[in-house]
Amino acid sequence: MAETVRWGILGTGKISRAFANALKDVPGAVLAAVGSRSLDKAAAFADEFGALASYGSGELLAQAEGIDLIYIGTPHPEHAGNALMALRAGKGVLCEKPFTMNLREAEQVVTLARSKRLFLMEAMWTRYLPAYLEVKRILASGEIGTPRQIVADFGFAAAFGPEHRVFNPELGGGALLDLGIYPLSVAAGLLGPVIEVRAQAEMGPTGVDVQTGFTLKHEGGGMSVCSCSFLARTPAELTVSGERGQVRMNTMFHRATSVTVKLDDGSERTIETPYLGNGYVHEAIEAQRCWQQGLLESPSMTQGETLALMGVMDEIRRQIGLRYAADRV
Repeated sequence: MAETVRWGILGTGKISRAFANALKDVPGAVLAAVGSRSLDKAAAFADEFGALASYGSGELLAQAEGIDLIYIGTPHPEHAGNALMALRAGKGVLCEKPFTMNLREAEQVVTLARSKRLFLMEAMWTRYLPAYLEVKRILASGEIGTPRQIVADFGFAAAFGPEHRVFNPELGGGALLDLGIYPLSVAAGLLGPVIEVRAQAEMGPTGVDVQTGFTLKHEGGGMSVCSCSFLARTPAELTVSGERGQVRMNTMFHRATSVTVKLDDGSERTIETPYLGNGYVHEAIEAQRCWQQGLLESPSMTQGETLALMGVMDEIRRQIGLRYAADRV
């Protein structure tokens, strides 16, 4: 097993910077290269984060020697094309959420990865955080009884202009793809596959959703009530309830550092669940573990589950009337 994993990062925006910072706290991780449409930006990024090389295009990064895994942190509509490019060059891929713009694109990426037997994983970082894993352990223990309902939200007041990526349809803007994917993914991870969804949304002046609510029915029983918003700063907590009580991921569930269990006997306890670095460390550790062990996907976030969740988001978008250019191909 190789002692080090050589990473390439495609993109130099906020999320790529967060991932580069995370790699500093990942044992065995080496930032081998960074790629961007702007060589100047790539070079500045490489200098700041100590990357060994910089490239002025994604193609050059994908073709470069000495890279094991490529992290894709480009705008949403570029994910599918970038992932296909990296896979065709023989690189393993960790692709930022949303994995692609729709299920059709996701199927293309997964099909190529499987045909070439290359590692591919969605970078849904919350699925690897200690708080999430602790909630799974509590649910499996039966402490709160059979989990029957989840309530989860994620919202903030987005004080940006209409050209900003969160409102710009050409950049995959909208609350669902940016924020709603978090409660959707965690709810499905805790209660199981989604078999039915009902959604409503408030659409903004640029034609994308500015807040969306959706209810999910899960295979084997159980329901989730989820929402996301660019108009309101919501609690951003997630609570799973069973007949004997509930467990809550505290203080913004996607960054939770503790979980609290309340039972019907009046007892209550809080378990500390600190995460490493900025939180992205855990998904990078998992990707490296899988790659070093020769796995083609993460057992904790399989490609099949990624495809299923992309299908759910397609259905939510159909119900609220949200379409992107990628849907017209």
